[in-house]
Amino acid sequence: MAKKVLIIDEVHPSLAADLRNLGFEVDEQPQIHPKDVQLNVYQGLVLRSKMTLGATELADSGLEFIARAGAGLDLIDVDYCLANQISVFSANEGNRDAVAEHVIGQLITLARKINTADAQVRKGIWDREGNRGWELQGKTLGIIGYGNMGQSLAKKLQGFDMQIMAYDKYAPATHDISDIFEHADILSLHVPLTGETKEMINQSFLEQFKKPIVLINSSRGAVCSLEAIAHGLSTSKLRGLALDVLPNEKLATWTPAEKALFEQIAAYPTTLFSPHIAGWTEESYWKINDALIEKIKAHYQL
Repeated sequence: MAKKVLIIDEVHPSLAADLRNLGFEVDEQPQIHPKDVQLNVYQGLVLRSKMTLGATELADSGLEFIARAGAGLDLIDVDYCLANQISVFSANEGNRDAVAEHVIGQLITLARKINTADAQVRKGIWDREGNRGWELQGKTLGIIGYGNMGQSLAKKLQGFDMQIMAYDKYAPATHDISDIFEHADILSLHVPLTGETKEMINQSFLEQFKKPIVLINSSRGAVCSLEAIAHGLSTSKLRGLALDVLPNEKLATWTPAEKALFEQIAAYPTTLFSPHIAGWTEESYWKINDALIEKIKAHYQL
């Protein structure tokens, strides 16, 4: 009997087609509400971020694998899965190039003041001196998290004649975190959200940098304390900021305090925001699926 796989989020059509070609019975329900998901009749589950999968949701599920069409696994209780023979696949390889390119775009935009210059020209303001920028050449970039995303960023920035310092507590990297505090002009974050990394970027962390830095976060919003970021901007510890992610990305649910804090940060012209799209390209859409298919094939030795 064919193993059944449930897809509960929008994914590239090639994933369902490839799964069927491998002999799986595929049930596509991208519009399903999380409370209506019944996992006890499926051996595989494909999702992006629709639901949290903890011990309660996974108990007696019958799942053999969970495939996350993306990078982060913070919504899945991986320890429970490991203890209960449920394999968990992510697709970090699929969007690493997209994330790296997005970070480079953000960095160049801030360095050359492209966002503010564009807004001014559209308003009929032609201010060359006010938009004098700075060059990446000769600057030091600190990367925290040296997995797929961090390594891709370092590789793509080699042609900019920058000094790259990478730190990763759990993987071989090139420098100690103290080196980054000492030398970095720019800091790019590429860590998963865990109990250890939640609000890792706080006021105490930022105060350890010897120079004002540009902070770029394309990992998870909760890695950064927005209060610390606001303080860093007000004290010029942060000379620039690019956030692709926020602690609460459901903007309609913001409290007055959350809204006021964001507006305080956004008032600085050296800030740049995007709606969690660093890994969101036409190419990564199918690259993610290809990465998952290869891992599922290897798991079942197909």
